[in-house]
Amino acid sequence: MKKNLSIYIHIPFCVRKCLYCDFLSAPADQETMERYVNALCREIIRKSSICKEYAITTVFIGGGTPSILPGEWIEKIIRTVRENYHMDVECEISIEANPGTITPDKLKYWRRAGVNRLSIGLQSARNDELKALGRIHSFEDFLYTYEMIIKSGFNNINIDLMSAIPKQTYVSWQETLKAVCSLNPPPVHISAYSLIVEENTPFYENTPELPEEDEERNIYKITYDILSGLGYVQYEISNYAMPGYACRHNQVYWRRGNYLGFGIGAASMVENVRFSNIRELGSYISLCENELETVEKSSINHLSEKEQMEEFMFLGLRMTEGICEEEFSKVFGRTIESVYPGIVEDFCKKGLLKRRADEKAGEHRIMLTRYGIDVSNVVMAEFLLS
Repeated sequence: MKKNLSIYIHIPFCVRKCLYCDFLSAPADQETMERYVNALCREIIRKSSICKEYAITTVFIGGGTPSILPGEWIEKIIRTVRENYHMDVECEISIEANPGTITPDKLKYWRRAGVNRLSIGLQSARNDELKALGRIHSFEDFLYTYEMIIKSGFNNINIDLMSAIPKQTYVSWQETLKAVCSLNPPPVHISAYSLIVEENTPFYENTPELPEEDEERNIYKITYDILSGLGYVQYEISNYAMPGYACRHNQVYWRRGNYLGFGIGAASMVENVRFSNIRELGSYISLCENELETVEKSSINHLSEKEQMEEFMFLGLRMTEGICEEEFSKVFGRTIESVYPGIVEDFCKKGLLKRRADEKAGEHRIMLTRYGIDVSNVVMAEFLLS
């Protein structure tokens, strides 16, 4: 029986860099993008020889802005995966896309290639907030794009939203949420992230005025109240989905499954070894064209048991279902209590964690409470072993 493997494919191109973005992405000319796609396909083919024992259960094409590429290039990338890997018949194939870069022709190619999940970067329903973020589209552009997507037959759609951004208020955030939830049909998945000001971004060099911490906390609370009231399930700290539509690819990350990344800077974790590709575009293309290794040797990290335990805890606790105590014992041959004496009990007393028993499944789970989610960084830090 084959083991599961997910694939991430990085497209590092965009129309224009957003003011908050620290991702590995930049504008490029058509010739450079085409050379990159060809190099990417070479890397995908070359690494297939080490993946014979795996079945591909999810593929995620991210960026950058993957939808900037011609539709036939996306189809070529996915076809290369299909021809060289064993893809599960129910493989989830996602692509990130931005309003203003999608056409009916591209959607036709994506459907033919087998794409079955779209993630649309909206961020806000207010044009003044979009402008403050440096986005290239308006809310009206998004509405036109969304209608086009629905008409093309896609129904598994995520909308990315961003809170704690310049010009945003508690009231304007509610307006954005309600505008998105009023779409016909409404999206089945909503990712609601807070802005984090990262180094080497325009926002870091000249930080705009942002909502106060109390207002940010209230925004987080109203997000849960509104979305849960409409039937969305919060299955991870920043992600909500209608039943049956949680993103399978992202769950692989949080559950520490195997995933392999292609493209510049793409990260991988296979059998508890983390590694990533080189980040320089020209070098990556040259290495692929010459059938040479693209992994940055200094990035290879064989995770120690301590590191695996830490990841099991702080990644698993991001999900609202929490972590399974029996699974921890099965994987590591030790109980959580023996590794983290007193910590879980103390957090339960403080109302940050809770335990839940599922007698039918024979499981005992530990998860964050609503209060614990508010201060999740504090909780997670306690599971870093010294």
